[in-house]
Amino acid sequence: MRVASWNVNSIRSRVARVTDWLVREDVDVLAMQEIKCTEAQFPFDEFTDAGYRVELHGLNQWNGVAFASRLPMSDVALGFDTAPGFGKPLEDGTLPKEARAMGVTVNGVRLWSLYVPNGRELENAHYPYKLEWLANLAGETRGWLENNPDQPLALMGDFNIAPLDTDVWDISLFQGHTHVSQPERDAFATLESAGLIDALRTRGVEGYTYWDYQQLRFPRNEGMRIDFILGSGLFNQLVTDAKIHRNERKGDAPSDHVPLSVDLALEPEDDDDRPMFL
Repeated sequence: MRVASWNVNSIRSRVARVTDWLVREDVDVLAMQEIKCTEAQFPFDEFTDAGYRVELHGLNQWNGVAFASRLPMSDVALGFDTAPGFGKPLEDGTLPKEARAMGVTVNGVRLWSLYVPNGRELENAHYPYKLEWLANLAGETRGWLENNPDQPLALMGDFNIAPLDTDVWDISLFQGHTHVSQPERDAFATLESAGLIDALRTRGVEGYTYWDYQQLRFPRNEGMRIDFILGSGLFNQLVTDAKIHRNERKGDAPSDHVPLSVDLALEPEDDDDRPMFL
């Protein structure tokens, strides 16, 4: 079973590119981030035509996460219970929760699509929000692993953290900025200490996953590694191959991120409702 993650940076702008890649790379399940649309705006037909069902969590033109799968999805969760809110308080005094997390179960594997808050600047209100969001995610992860010890689990997506100095093209340019601050890196390490393993790095997969559109960052390979597939021990045992699909940053109208994929030693379950193609 091939599982992938991709910050698509607006699915309506890139639906043809995403569905073409899904079919070309024979992907069974794709976790998407930054779909930037509501359910009413999502281009379902293109995914259906390609043989995929979609579950999504999108509230407005910002953020948004989704799954596209040609296998049945169950136990859909929109967000996690302790996710903090951000923004102007609602009438009841609580802060609105953003569409940044979504979980599904496919072929017995629990998968989460995550779009971690950016943080913006160290002095910005988004920075403590990011740290709280990550701390609460780590707490939830411990609970998921303890309550379901026999179920493989993976957290996939755009973590907006470069855990190592080598995960950015020039660390000297990032001093005093988000993504590389020690509290953010500590938060990432807490996820790993909760029982998660980087499925790509532990297999020697090198490379960046994000290049800004400005200043010829991609041609100069001035990128960042901020997208990850973090799996439980059981998930990691199933991984037979892993890849960063760097070429998807090339061509017309690419996302500023590229997809990651892992192959799992699982045979896809039969789905009688799966579309048939002649």
